[in-house]
Amino acid sequence: MLFFTQCFGAVLDLIHLRFQHYKAKRVFSAAGQLVCVVNPTHSLKYAPTCCAAAQASTEQGILPPCHHHEAVHDPQLVPCTCPLFSCPWEGHLEVVVSHLRQTHRINILQGAEIVFLATDMHLPAPTDWIIMHSCLGHQFLLVLRKREKYEGHPQFFATMMLIGTPTQANNFTYRLELNRNQRRLKWEATPRSILECVDSVISDGDCLVLNTSLAQLFSDNGSLAIGIAITTSKVHSSEAEM
Repeated sequence: MLFFTQCFGAVLDLIHLRFQHYKAKRVFSAAGQLVCVVNPTHSLKYAPTCCAAAQASTEQGILPPCHHHEAVHDPQLVPCTCPLFSCPWEGHLEVVVSHLRQTHRINILQGAEIVFLATDMHLPAPTDWIIMHSCLGHQFLLVLRKREKYEGHPQFFATMMLIGTPTQANNFTYRLELNRNQRRLKWEATPRSILECVDSVISDGDCLVLNTSLAQLFSDNGSLAIGIAITTSKVHSSEAEM
């Protein structure tokens, strides 16, 4: 009975996922955009990342452990950049994508323009929706996070991180777009490097920020569709032409 109950639950989850994907394809297929349904990653054991712990330690007058850590190990090694996980992994920038895909099972979607369909927006904070986007010869990490910036007032934060150096990140521009019920909201910015801290980007508000009421205006039955487009920056393009 336990075996069949588990199998039945898995079948229901699959049906629900296919239904969400079908709805998204019906809405966005006319625009020729690829749709990726992203399920939430919810954890009650939300652990601060290395950079968040370092910031807290600095405010308390304590030497951040990351400084000693970097002095001992190869400075070219970067920590795991997957939000909502306290992962001790370290590696070179070139193998970050393999780690995210193999260890954290993060999907990767290819194309200049895609649709990021986040499901179950009603789940309590903290919750993350994460996907990798392969475009223009590079890989990007899109993070949508629900967290309480103020107690009792959850907000949604969406940002795009380049899995590369800050210099490489300056060569691109990303656009996030919400479009529903004759309403349109756009955010356009330069992606930040994955070498920077995702938590810091979100805390600084240098990303698309939605309060609960605004997110509900653009959501459909608890799912939020975000159109993503990545282009090379104008400065980079003009330099290439010269």
